[in-house]
Amino acid sequence: MAETDKTTAAADTPITRDDIEAGLRSVVGEAEQKAESTAKKLIPVAVGGALLVLFVAYRIGRRVGTTKSTVVEIRRI
Repeated sequence: MAETDKTTAAADTPITRDDIEAGLRSVVGEAEQKAESTAKKLIPVAVGGALLVLFVAYRIGRRVGTTKSTVVEIRRI
């Protein structure tokens, strides 16, 4: 029964532009705050992942370079 009282009371007052802006600002503020805290945690993970990719590429490049290198012999007759 209390819910219907809240609904009718809210229906009686018009929603203004300021109410909508305040609601949107609070939602955007919360989203920005979560994004900043998550970004601070993900920066070291991203750097570590980039270093891992570089290391793996380096190791693969060295292996391929040794197995497919061409040996050229020059003999003097």
